[in-house]
Formats: sequence, structure tokens, C-alpha cells
Amino acid sequence: MDEMIYIAMTGAKQTEYAQAINSNNLANISTTGFRADLHSFSSTPIEGPGVDSRVNAVVDSYGTDMAQGPIMNTGRDFDVAVKGDGFIAVQAPDGREAYTRAGDLRVDAASGLLMTGAGHLVMGNSGPIALPPTEKRDIAPDGTISVQPVGTGPEALTIADRIKLVNPDPALVYKGEDGLFYLQDDAIADADASVQVQNGALERSNVNVAKTLVNMIELARQYEMQVNLIKTSEENADSAAQMLRLG
Repeated sequence: MDEMIYIAMTGAKQTEYAQAINSNNLANISTTGFRADLHSFSSTPIEGPGVDSRVNAVVDSYGTDMAQGPIMNTGRDFDVAVKGDGFIAVQAPDGREAYTRAGDLRVDAASGLLMTGAGHLVMGNSGPIALPPTEKRDIAPDGTISVQPVGTGPEALTIADRIKLVNPDPALVYKGEDGLFYLQDDAIADADASVQVQNGALERSNVNVAKTLVNMIELARQYEMQVNLIKTSEENADSAAQMLRLG
């Protein structure tokens, strides 16, 4: 009886964890460049002294869906979408180099630093990119930023910097809790000239809304089934105790 309760209890607990992953994906359907997190259920025997009769239901997060999301044209000068594989290099809050697919770029009015919509500094040839006040600006497919400083004519259009675009081995990339991607062992990816961006566009989240909603309903029903199983086990235990008292 206690084995039945234990299996149902661990199943319910892990289903809650799976629902949290699924809900996070659903909450980010409008997040630029978001990559959906993946999970799976498995049964893991509990090792230790005694009879091998306990099995723990476990939810494993086995990485991130790296499929490209749909491209949406915006017309903004500083919106860029990475075409195909690759990432934009940014500086994480802790100072490490990290990588993102979010190309909703903007210039901080006070410092002139180029950053993403989430506030991460965009990396260039030699560190974070700083731009002067401009009349006009353009980002080429290879990430090169050309600017026309304020008070000058079109002939003054110059190259200010180049966005660092990388394409590391997907097997070496993992997603941090902050939503940014990192290389294992805090390694730094080299710039890759083959990575291209589309100016005036953004990559949307790659979350499949219909599939995620269906998964949410399935997980809710699975959780309800496991809770009902716990209640059934309790009722069976009460019935068995009552029969023993009568005997």
C-alpha cells in the first residue's frame, strides 16, 4: 500500500515540475528569440538497502529546442534577426560572455552603449559596442554597424563596429536560468563570419502554442489522476484496517 502511495506521490510532484517548465514556455510565446525548454518523464529505481520495490518518477530537462522561430518584419533600424544557426554575443550581468537570439537592439541614451531589449550589452570586435549620437545607422548582414554622426552629411557614413556573431557547437551550449546561452566551462566562442542577420526584423519565440496548451491539459489530468490514486490508497488502507478490527 505504501509503495502505491509513494509512486503516486513522486509522480504528482514531478508532474508539477513538468507543468512549471511547460507554463514557462507558454509565458514566453511573445519573448523575442525565446527557445522552448524540453522535458521528459522517466522511472528511476531507488537504490539502497532493503527490497528493490521503490521507483521514483523523475522529470528530466533534456535541453532546449533550437529550432528557429518565425521571422517578423519590424522596419526598425536596430532590429536584427539571426538567419539560420548562430547567436548574438552579449555581456551577461555577471560579466561573462553569453549568447542570445534576441535582436531587439537599442542604444542607451546616457552611455551610448548598444544593448538588447533585456538590457544586455552587445559585444563587438573588442568588447561592448558604444555608438555616437547619429543621424542615420545601418546594420549589414554580417553585423557591421555603419553610422552617420549627428551634424554630418551622408558622406560621413563610417563603420563604427561589428556585432560579434557566433555559431558554436550546439552540444557545448546550455541555457542559463537568465535565459541566455553559455558555453560549457565558461569558454568563449569565436566570431563566425558565416553567421548572417536580417536587418529590420525580429525572430519570434519558437514555442508551439497549440502543442504547449495541449501538453498543459494532459499534465493537469495526469496530476489529477495521481492525486486520485493517493486518495484511493488511503481509502483502501482504511478499509483494510476496519476489516482487521472486525476480525
